[in-house]
Amino acid sequence: MPEATDFSRRDFLGLAAAGLTLLVTPVGRSLAAAPSVMAVRVWPAADYTRITIEHEQAIRFSQMLIRDPDRLVVDLEDVELNSVLASLPGKIADTDPYIKVIRAGRNRPGVVRLVIELKAEIKPQLFSLPPVAGYGHRLVMDLYPIEPPDPLMALLEGKPEAPPPPSDNIRPEVSRLVTVVIDPGHGGEDPGAIGRGGSYEKTVTLSIARRLKAKLDAEQNMRTMLTRDADFFVPLQQRVAKARRVQADLFVSIHADAFVKPTASGSSVFVLSENGASSSAARWLAQRENSADLIGGVNLGVKDPHLARTLLDLSQTATLNDSIKLGNDVLGALGRVNSLHKGKIEQAGFAVLKAPDIPSILVETAFISNPEEERRLQDENYQDRMAEALLDGIKRYFAKNPPLAKSRLARLD
Repeated sequence: MPEATDFSRRDFLGLAAAGLTLLVTPVGRSLAAAPSVMAVRVWPAADYTRITIEHEQAIRFSQMLIRDPDRLVVDLEDVELNSVLASLPGKIADTDPYIKVIRAGRNRPGVVRLVIELKAEIKPQLFSLPPVAGYGHRLVMDLYPIEPPDPLMALLEGKPEAPPPPSDNIRPEVSRLVTVVIDPGHGGEDPGAIGRGGSYEKTVTLSIARRLKAKLDAEQNMRTMLTRDADFFVPLQQRVAKARRVQADLFVSIHADAFVKPTASGSSVFVLSENGASSSAARWLAQRENSADLIGGVNLGVKDPHLARTLLDLSQTATLNDSIKLGNDVLGALGRVNSLHKGKIEQAGFAVLKAPDIPSILVETAFISNPEEERRLQDENYQDRMAEALLDGIKRYFAKNPPLAKSRLARLD
């Protein structure tokens, strides 16, 4: 990996000669108030690669996208190169799908230049985030591919034919594949809840989700998709949109949250509420989960009308009824692995449950804020038992509620 180096005036003039426009975020500040970079993080994924630069104060920046070879050039204004920023090149892995290397160096007094050599054509999105949840100011650089991965095509290539109906009485008697979308909560910049022992909710949820995916994929008549298959952030709206894109039959969001009291314990299952939360704790939890976009970092400057259309209020009574049935079957199965926080499913306004045409549940596997449950959540055997319980609940739901024809599922337009 190349070491950070200074950039010459000739380098700068050469880039300017390419006839590209500098896009500058105008924020006035004297060099004496130059912000110090406190942390740099890189989150590579097939969906996109995110680079986050955390700093004490808001900084202004400019960007240039250059072709042949493909490079993204970012100038950080009123910033001096310190050891933290100089460590950024070493954080790029060979397996990063979009970045070859990064060079970081002092371009001129008060300006640090990042040159990002790319493996493919990208659509960069650069935006700033204000301090939140223990983070300082952040500059986020999202590198999206020109042609994003198509989750529907990946599913179609996985299991092209439907199997004959199974005979096991807790298996769904259907003649087509059913699609279950598994949503590991949080990810990337958003760690979710953090246990007293230092474990992250985002790590636990991904581990359980992968185990559940493997178990569901082993069923002849089921196929699955993860909303994220690595440690990166997915906005809440996009999690719903991904499920609708693959015409999911079910949506299961997996969490391991925290409460203000460390004594809170047990597993819970939530469905969407149209008429307020079923308890003050459910309302508090929904507000906390819905703040994930603020912590994970969403570019509010990008408006996607299709995405906006997917977050409709749940107006189809049949879908909500199916969510409740699924929730009851899953809650009963979880009760054989862990104590239940409450003996019935709860309801609240979770944004991630707002697909209007997909039965959706949010599962709190346990409270990571409870020291005993945190220890169990870190145990691989316990994670596997939790995934097995989720599998059992899903199978029991389908056994009693066979999925309808594909015509009932979400349209792709």
